[in-house]
Amino acid sequence: MPRQTGLISLVVATAVLAAGAGGYLYMQTRNQPDCAAGKLAGGAIGGPFTLIDGDGRTVTDKQVITKPSLIYFGYTFCPDVCPLDNARNADATDLLAKRGFDVTPIFISIDPKRDTPEVVKQYAENFSPRMIGLTGTPAEVKAASKAYRTYYRIQDPSKEFYLIDHSTYTYLVLPKRGFVDFFKREDTAEQVADRTACLLKTSGTN
Repeated sequence: MPRQTGLISLVVATAVLAAGAGGYLYMQTRNQPDCAAGKLAGGAIGGPFTLIDGDGRTVTDKQVITKPSLIYFGYTFCPDVCPLDNARNADATDLLAKRGFDVTPIFISIDPKRDTPEVVKQYAENFSPRMIGLTGTPAEVKAASKAYRTYYRIQDPSKEFYLIDHSTYTYLVLPKRGFVDFFKREDTAEQVADRTACLLKTSGTN
């Protein structure tokens, strides 16, 4: 009889713990806005960085991210992925502007050898007058990439016209608050704009 009582107690205790955990997860889920896609695996995303803007000035994240921002890591020699993604981000900020949301698209180069301040400035301006182009020393670029948990690797450094493998997420970052959400390549400009607007309304921004 004591053994049976102990088994019943164990089952009840397990059920209570499971219910508690389920309740906690339910509350956590309810606290997330329906428009959030969720965070990337691997811990915290974003953080301080020091880079160089298109005018050759050294700037920090606090000086650059003064408005809600869509941050993308790529390189100007990228033949297809980067132009499409940056054009999508620029279009999304145009759609958001029509809805009354002031969002800045930011392009951070992972190719400091070729992407000088002048190059990233012209590249960014080709997509949008709102877009900010940033580069830096190899160490500065690596630190910024590490903060946002992005990946990049030069395929063959010995080639003059080398290509770079890299991740292609776009990050929504708010001043003071930091990283909020991310967008994948398959997300359209309309989807990026819709979800960004929802998140900004939820956070009380704009």
